Amino acid sequence: MSPKFRHVALIGKYHQLSGYSAPANPAHQPLAEIAEFLHAKGCEVVIEADTAIHTGLHQRFPTLTVDELGQHCAMAVVVGGDGTMLGISRHLAKYGTALVGINQGRLGFVTDIPLSSYRETLFPILLGEYDEDVRPLMHARVVREENCVFEALAVNDVVVNRGATAGMLELRVEVDGRFLSNQRADGLIVATPTGSTAYALSAGGPMMHPSTPAWVIAPIAPHMLSNRPIVIPDSGEVMLQVIGGRDVSANFDMQSLSTILHGDRIYVRRSEHSVRFLHPQGWNYFATLRKKLGWNERGYRP
Repeated sequence: MSPKFRHVALIGKYHQLSGYSAPANPAHQPLAEIAEFLHAKGCEVVIEADTAIHTGLHQRFPTLTVDELGQHCAMAVVVGGDGTMLGISRHLAKYGTALVGINQGRLGFVTDIPLSSYRETLFPILLGEYDEDVRPLMHARVVREENCVFEALAVNDVVVNRGATAGMLELRVEVDGRFLSNQRADGLIVATPTGSTAYALSAGGPMMHPSTPAWVIAPIAPHMLSNRPIVIPDSGEVMLQVIGGRDVSANFDMQSLSTILHGDRIYVRRSEHSVRFLHPQGWNYFATLRKKLGWNERGYRP
């Protein structure tokens, strides 16, 4: 049977893959085995340039940059953890590239195929047997005196933080131009449903199903206990303006802007791009939550 996805990119975290059954092998061995597996199943395999250089796979397979992969490959197999997946997904979202995550260690929220069982799980996906999961991205801009000084996409969240030795910061929060609140806290998180199980969860925010068209705004250690997380529709625009505080910084997933000045405004809206994750057929978000969070399953009968 010929695969539905003929041109497949392989992107990996090229440090030692913990959890692999043969830890004595060189660090590139799992990636090399996956590449050979894809090739044997009839796929034209292309390795992301940095992955290829650090693993030596450029000697066996062609290489392309991330943007070139997006232009030429319909699917990308990402080997690593959720952080690896989130980083690459921001770049490939604009190309509509489908992403499959193979986890190197513990189960991830978006890298849900164990490295130990990728063969039996990945092959049906190559044939077109999968569940598709589309996640919206955030587009954020930092505006200073009417000039955009920074912009980025985020899969998880936009976070405004105080400095490590500074006091509380104060933020004015608006939604669609309407004043919501002034927040005095250690920081503030605006999270997507994907990001609701990340930093926002530790700040007391709710977990949201990935299909929920909403964001959560969650203060970090607020001065007033009445300042609670709030869920809002993702169809609008959130504005955060820095009113007070020292050493303020902003983080957009793993992308940081270290200097935020008083008066700076951070605008967050839904991006025109979304991420496409492919999961094995029968994938269930609630099952992922149970396994990832260790929820009690006594009495459950599948």
